[in-house]
Amino acid sequence: MTVASPSPPTDGAQRPTLRLAATLTALVMILAGLLWWMVVPHNPFESAPIVGTFLSWGVLLGAVSLLQRVPRRRVGAVLIAGTVLLGLVAVSAPPRTSNDSARYAWDGIVQKAGISPYSHVPVDETLAELRPDWLFAPGATSDGGRPVCAKDLFGTESVPAFGYPSGNPLCTAINRPHVPTIYPPTAEIYFIGVRAAVPDSAGYLPFQLGGLLISVAVTLMLLGALARRGLPLHLAAVWGWSPFVQLEAVNNAHVDLLAGALILATGMLLTGGKPLRSGMVFGAAVATKLIPVIAAPALLFRRPARFIAAALATFALLYVPYLAAAGAGVLGFLPGYLKEEGYSQSGGTRFGLAQLLSTGPWPPMLSAAALAVVALGVLRRTLPGNVWEQQTVMIGLTLLIISPNYPWYALMLLPFIVLSRRWEYVAVILALDTIYMLPLKEPFSLPLHQTALLLAAVAVAAGVWWRRRQELQLAALTGLNSLTPVAAGTTP
Repeated sequence: MTVASPSPPTDGAQRPTLRLAATLTALVMILAGLLWWMVVPHNPFESAPIVGTFLSWGVLLGAVSLLQRVPRRRVGAVLIAGTVLLGLVAVSAPPRTSNDSARYAWDGIVQKAGISPYSHVPVDETLAELRPDWLFAPGATSDGGRPVCAKDLFGTESVPAFGYPSGNPLCTAINRPHVPTIYPPTAEIYFIGVRAAVPDSAGYLPFQLGGLLISVAVTLMLLGALARRGLPLHLAAVWGWSPFVQLEAVNNAHVDLLAGALILATGMLLTGGKPLRSGMVFGAAVATKLIPVIAAPALLFRRPARFIAAALATFALLYVPYLAAAGAGVLGFLPGYLKEEGYSQSGGTRFGLAQLLSTGPWPPMLSAAALAVVALGVLRRTLPGNVWEQQTVMIGLTLLIISPNYPWYALMLLPFIVLSRRWEYVAVILALDTIYMLPLKEPFSLPLHQTALLLAAVAVAAGVWWRRRQELQLAALTGLNSLTPVAAGTTP
């Protein structure tokens, strides 16, 4: 008796798989091309970052919809490969829309020399021997006696200043070079950790590679969290392949990425029944950028006293070595920053939605009241089963209400959008991108930026309405099923 050998797959069976692979590869390459266009130096189209951002989100939507057709066992590998590919494009150029990583580098270089980053401002000539050429250069003086610099001297932005105490003109890539650092100790530990591994002559690349590694780590964390909840793994591509992450976390290398990763780890530890460890990680997150404290109301559902105690102790311990070196100077530029950025008063787009309702001193007060309502609601509703949803609400609405100029604050929002699948909150990220990347001149800027915030608020409200409608329909269907007549001859 002869047993027939299995026939090889036909060409017809292979065609859909090859077509899927080719189409998905093409979409990822389009994302890579748009990203390169957004970050390439000397792009004559100044609006490339914002235009490329909106176009990329559209392409990403198509890529994610195709990715769900990839077998589940292969999704993770495909997703990580795409994340690394896009990340390599992002690190191929210096930071495109922010020079914050120049300050990160300087703080790391100063700490390597055994000096507190809170003790000296960058223009202080006491530290002149530490200055690398890619961060500092001699400047010139204009006819009016002001320092002047070449626009692209450092590949990003040249900031003119006067050296202290000589008063000689100076050019630097560091913004606000006349003030001390603003960053808390976790961030400073990260800065020296990155710079300790490279020579001072190394430019922006070390922090960009650090951003790529952390973004990949967050992708892996999301894959694990999605798997535990039985959710589709392809949703993690909304983080790993998004233009927002590649631009702000990798190309611009914002330390907010580290804060977001720590908040995500906090939530995962807490849902895993580890409030003490979770509190410690949260304390480290707040000691990265302070703004992660807004995530607290959605993290107090399990042993809050233990969680808070661990967070406060960790926060304080991280500050101890810096307090010993700089004393009260560890506050750095924080008080001045809050005043400069408009959070001590209404102005610009700060509290933009509240400014639609009132003027004068009222927008900050109205915003504070709205934040209190949101925080109390989240505190009351959060349970282990809905922590990701409530975290999205807490962080998303806070960013919408305070309307900061800096979209990278939302790096701590996007992971929770992915886990909660509350996609309407992507509109908050796009609104912040619009505010930052379209700095129009008055009187056009405020109406346009407030319109972006208002559209984001409408999107969030529409999401709430649609979700509530689905719940009511499900409840009605459940009620009808419970009223179905019992079959004759049976006992109800």
